[in-house]
Amino acid sequence: MSLAVARVFLVRNRTAIERGVSGRGKLAASGQFGTNQNMISQLSSPSAAVQAASSGLSAEVGLVTEAGRLRVLLVEDMPDDAELIERTLMREGVRFNCRRVETAEAFTRELAEFDPEVIIADYTLPSFGALHALALLREASRDVPVVVVTGEHTDEGAVECIKAGAEDYLLKSGLKRLPSAVGRALERRDDQRRRLEMETALRRSEEQLRLITENSRDLICLLDLDFRFQYASPSYESILGRAPEVLLGTRCPELVHADDLRAFRDALDEALFFREGRTVETRFRHATGGWQSFESSVSIIFDDSGRPHRALVASRDTSDRKRAEREVRKLAAFPRFNPNPILEFAADGSLTYFNDAALEMARSLKKNHPQSILPLNTSTLVKLCLSTGQNKLHQVTNLGGRVLSWSYFPVTAHQVVHCYAEEVTERLNLEAQLRQAQKMDSVGQLAAGVAHDFNNILTIIQGHAGILNGDGSLPEGLGESARQIALAAERAANLTRQLLMFSRKQILQPQLLNLNDVVTNLSKMVRALLSGQVTLDCSAGEDPAYVYADLGMMEQILVNLSVNARDAMPRGGKLVVNTRYVEIDAGYVQRHPEARVGHFICLSVADTGHGMDERTLVRIFEPFFTTKEIGKGTGLGLATVYGIVTQHQGWIEVDSQVGQGTTFKVFLPQATHGPLKEKKRRAEEIPGGTETILVVEDETPLRELVREILEKKGYQVLEAATGVQALHIWDERRDAIDLVLTDLMMPEGVSGREVGERVLQDRPDLKVIYSSGYSLDVSGMNAAQQEAMTFLQKPYDPETLALLVRNVLDA
Repeated sequence: MSLAVARVFLVRNRTAIERGVSGRGKLAASGQFGTNQNMISQLSSPSAAVQAASSGLSAEVGLVTEAGRLRVLLVEDMPDDAELIERTLMREGVRFNCRRVETAEAFTRELAEFDPEVIIADYTLPSFGALHALALLREASRDVPVVVVTGEHTDEGAVECIKAGAEDYLLKSGLKRLPSAVGRALERRDDQRRRLEMETALRRSEEQLRLITENSRDLICLLDLDFRFQYASPSYESILGRAPEVLLGTRCPELVHADDLRAFRDALDEALFFREGRTVETRFRHATGGWQSFESSVSIIFDDSGRPHRALVASRDTSDRKRAEREVRKLAAFPRFNPNPILEFAADGSLTYFNDAALEMARSLKKNHPQSILPLNTSTLVKLCLSTGQNKLHQVTNLGGRVLSWSYFPVTAHQVVHCYAEEVTERLNLEAQLRQAQKMDSVGQLAAGVAHDFNNILTIIQGHAGILNGDGSLPEGLGESARQIALAAERAANLTRQLLMFSRKQILQPQLLNLNDVVTNLSKMVRALLSGQVTLDCSAGEDPAYVYADLGMMEQILVNLSVNARDAMPRGGKLVVNTRYVEIDAGYVQRHPEARVGHFICLSVADTGHGMDERTLVRIFEPFFTTKEIGKGTGLGLATVYGIVTQHQGWIEVDSQVGQGTTFKVFLPQATHGPLKEKKRRAEEIPGGTETILVVEDETPLRELVREILEKKGYQVLEAATGVQALHIWDERRDAIDLVLTDLMMPEGVSGREVGERVLQDRPDLKVIYSSGYSLDVSGMNAAQQEAMTFLQKPYDPETLALLVRNVLDA
């Protein structure tokens, strides 16, 4: 059907084909669909193809003319006759090259080598002639014009030559007509070739049109002026399930969705009015009843007189494209509405896209465009990404005290680079705080371990020094030595106590305190610590500043901070101490991640000293770190403050600038409970007793010392070096034991705490005293649990041990 339609169209437009493309008789096509649509337009006006063939032929003839010499093959055995023929052509101005042959073999050879454009052959030669030459041409399928010349004319010979294919038949006596005969022969040959080229072009156009329409996935149809199908491509059946022969005679608008029908008709009207193709989005109904989306190109075909003749509609299925467009829109929404900055760079490093988040980041940095906040080497990074195909991650810049991280990802297929940015200021601050906390915790573990072992040694030293001091029979010199040993041990115990405070392993003795009273009561001591050039300004708040804390540790904080401030003002200055109530909200926590939301009491200690730089600030809470000269500081003052504050569930903030002083702010949770009852120690002579005491201690010298102290007071002592031994003794002597004194940290997997829990489970009324240089277990308990536990802090002297044992037994 398509071939017939094409043939009718081409025949009706043959006049336009031969004339060439004119203003009338051409197809108004939009050319929207690329190759298929362009081919359809060309095939609908096949004169273009025919013109191409004609122009090719003209070019060929032009080459011969430019060469200036016609290739002539002369079949003649008489040299004089051959010379006569050549002179005749030359007289008429014909420029030529000529070769002469007398035999069939020579003719065949020159036909291939010389490739003549015209053959002049004598009718009869002894062994060869014009009829033989014409037969050889037919065998070789060569289209070379032949002019026959003869010495004797016969009508039969002339008719025979013309039938055999000769262009003309001349007598040698009338050779004046030879040049014109050659010219006519060449012209007839050219006309014939031209017709053959046109017919070939027509057949090729018809074949191309058939191939395109039958194999295209586009819907191609021809409609009459009533929009009835005159032709429908096979794709109507494969895409819409409608056979082309069924569609013939039906109206195309019946397939169009009602909502798209108006736009479809408008496109046809515009194509008619503007004589140009129009494109319209339409939905065609499938044979099953569903709808499919198409992009239709509609064009009007005009006849030779300029009247509209038919309509050409080519429709392409856009269902997949529309799905792809929806996916693209969905993907495009990802960078657009992403809360993180996203940018795109061209291959030369220029910024081609940025989302709203990138613009917002720039404005937050007081810049009007994201270009202003990019890393300076962005262009180099982009080119490097594209040349290597590798990502460049976490390129950090610092703008206005804020840290930005940039990551570049090359998309080599499109020669662009995508960039993702984020602000990492808070994360870096948290990481730094985490590293600092981990470091402080590690150092605290080390300090606690040292303090624990050292306290065991100091307990032995203090114990034996106390025994010696209690022996009245010692010579005066030895007694003084014993007293000095005890004093030195006490000083060492204070040092280990500071280490335990830093490491948060010191046992708290909390009570309800008014921090205002602590500051006021300690102000005289602080003034005594300061030099005469430093003035003290204590301004405690009017409202009570209640905290639940250890009194000694609060005094330790104030003393350590005051001494530290004094040392920072060697030439004098001012020290300001005050307390105030503060309420911490979420906004404050965002600026100070170590803080917590809630109600707190702030103890502020500010000096006007030389201040600290950043390098010093990050290390001030490290134990043994000091900026003082050797021998003038232990480096434990601020470390102890840090440990105490942390143990009290608080935190410290430090603000310092070189040359402008330093302010320490200690934040402690505001107390909501009543005061704890203070335990009073008996001051009279410490009595002994006859009760049986189980001493559990893994340090042999210390265990022996405790046994000696208790036996001197009259007690019966049972010893155990491990928790396992203690439980074994308990199983054998539980009814005889009145009190258990156990170290909390014990070897072999059974701790002193577990020993206490076991024996109390058996005898709830049993008295138990726990002792340790430090205690991870105890520090993990809440205040109520610690209050219910009787604890003996190492190191201790004999009197402290004896008094505590007697008080517990009597309680």
